Amino acid sequence: MHEVGFLPMSALRYTPYDGSRKPFTIGLQPLDMATWFEVDEHLTSYLAEKEALFAEKRNVVFLAEPDTVESQRLIADLVADHLTAHLPDLYKRDRSVVTVVPSGAAVDLAAGGEPPLLQAARLVQEDLCVMRRADDGWRLVAAALCFPSSWSLAEKFGRNLDAIHATVPHYAEQLAVRMSRIFDSLRPEIPAWRMNWSLNPDPNLHHPESKQLPRDRDWTADEDAVASRVFIRVERQTLRKLANGDILFTIKIYVDPLTTLRAHPEGARLALSLREQVLSLDESQLAYKALSEHRDRVADALAAIGGLDERLQAPEPA
Repeated sequence: MHEVGFLPMSALRYTPYDGSRKPFTIGLQPLDMATWFEVDEHLTSYLAEKEALFAEKRNVVFLAEPDTVESQRLIADLVADHLTAHLPDLYKRDRSVVTVVPSGAAVDLAAGGEPPLLQAARLVQEDLCVMRRADDGWRLVAAALCFPSSWSLAEKFGRNLDAIHATVPHYAEQLAVRMSRIFDSLRPEIPAWRMNWSLNPDPNLHHPESKQLPRDRDWTADEDAVASRVFIRVERQTLRKLANGDILFTIKIYVDPLTTLRAHPEGARLALSLREQVLSLDESQLAYKALSEHRDRVADALAAIGGLDERLQAPEPA
């Protein structure tokens, strides 16, 4: 049994901007099932925010088609079994009741009146989305989505992969066919995971606004002021095909202030790598990441953290 407790401090746990991969690529890797769900020191605060959202905005953060109950129950059982087997110091099970030890919260998987997917979501920091194959491709048919990165569950629910990613730059011509093939060929015994990054003006987890809507970013031209107002948001995503053919897609959010790079042993290198990625984005990619107006300010802030003595003239977006 692989027994672990809390992960180390989550500050800059993942750095998908470190030069090992390019933005707007799939970058899928095999997943070690022992690490399917990750738990860090923010477990209780994430779960508390989820509970508040389920209570106050349930129709915003949870939707499910009626014929997904079987998959939801399968997922709830898989999640409970995984947590109690791999994180026994943090999760205890007594028959149908799973208790989150750090918070004392208990979820009765046998209790009626609550969708099983929502029950499972109350146990983990990750959001949970269910994809199902249909004639027009893989569709989003159920989701407990508390911490979206600037997208609305209502906008995406019931849509297929192409429609869900319609606003992603170059998706249709570069990624759509490959993405569909990945979903089709995924096998239950070989789950996968990937990451992406974005830059936000706040550390909030719940960002359900559309990427097409303007986001308030009070970023001045001063590098220190910009750095103090920018937060690196990383998504760790996993894909696992279920025994019935549906796919569970999980999303774990990590948020760190840009200033965290200053104290990191590799912070200067990471800052310059992130700067390079920001400057490599074309106009549509900058707009998607809401950086069109702030690219140069962010680049200058990253240059300062990275120790560049002379500012190079930032190139025009491709």
